[in-house]
Amino acid sequence: MIIKNIEAKIRLAAIVAIGSLITSLVIVGINCFSAYRMVSNAQKSIYLLDNNVPILARQTDMQLNRPAEYRAHVDLFHSLFFSLTPDDNYMEYQMKKAMYLIDETGMQQYNDLKEKGFFNSILSSSSVLTLETDSIALDIPKKYFRYYGKLKIDRRSSTVVRSLITEGYLKDIPRSDNNPHGVLITGWKTLENKDLEDVEKNTF
Repeated sequence: MIIKNIEAKIRLAAIVAIGSLITSLVIVGINCFSAYRMVSNAQKSIYLLDNNVPILARQTDMQLNRPAEYRAHVDLFHSLFFSLTPDDNYMEYQMKKAMYLIDETGMQQYNDLKEKGFFNSILSSSSVLTLETDSIALDIPKKYFRYYGKLKIDRRSSTVVRSLITEGYLKDIPRSDNNPHGVLITGWKTLENKDLEDVEKNTF
C-alpha cells in the first residue's frame, strides 16, 4: 500500500513537472512572438523631432509603394538622359547623374550615341531636347519595365517629334543621395526611336 502511494506521488510529480515545462515553453513562445511583433511594428515607425520633442510618424510599407518608386526612377533616368540643351557642361552633368541610376548598359548607349555624333549635332544645331513620358509598363514579378515617350527636338530650322520606346529590368540596391529610390536599371536597350513629325520653321 505504501509503495503504491509512493508510485502515485511520483507519477503525480512527474505529470506536474512535465505540465510546468510545457506551460513555460508556451509562455516563452508567446513572449518571443509578441517581442518580434513589437520590433517589426517599431521598424515601421519613425520619429520626428519638433523642438526636441519626439513625434511618432508612421512609415508606409515600402513594398506597397515600390511600383510608384520604380516608375519615378525610370522616368527620372530617361528625363536626365534625353532632356538636353546645347551646352557641353549641362549635358555632361545630366549624363553623370543618369549613370548613377543604371548599370553599364547606360554607358554603352551613351558611348554609341557619342560615336555617332549625336551630342555634337545638338551643339552644332543649337537643339533643345525635351522628353515627355507617355506611360511606363511594369511587370513587378519579373522586375521588367517598358518605357513609352515622345522626344521633341527643337532645332533652328525645324521641330522633330520622335517616338521613344525602351525596355530594361530593375534591381533593388541600397538608397543613396545619388540614387534616392534605391533602384538600378539593368539590361537597358532602345526598341524604337523613329520620327513621328518633322515640321519646318519659317526662317523669315
